Amino acid sequence: MYWTLELASKLEDAPWPATKEELIDYSIRSGTPLEVIENLQELDDEGEIYESIEDIWPDYPTKEDFFFNEDEY
Repeated sequence: MYWTLELASKLEDAPWPATKEELIDYSIRSGTPLEVIENLQELDDEGEIYESIEDIWPDYPTKEDFFFNEDEY
């Protein structure tokens, strides 16, 4: 399983919180790349509820990771 920023960003609008099956269903219906669906299928399925993309890919960058001041724009 590998995630890139581009692949993970396809799940930003997913219906969080969600189970693995709900995320796979969302990915199929929304036409995400096959790699996203394959990555989701590789998740350990223990009936876990994922609150956000950070639960799946802990290194997913957040707004705080970017060093710019939005007030200046």
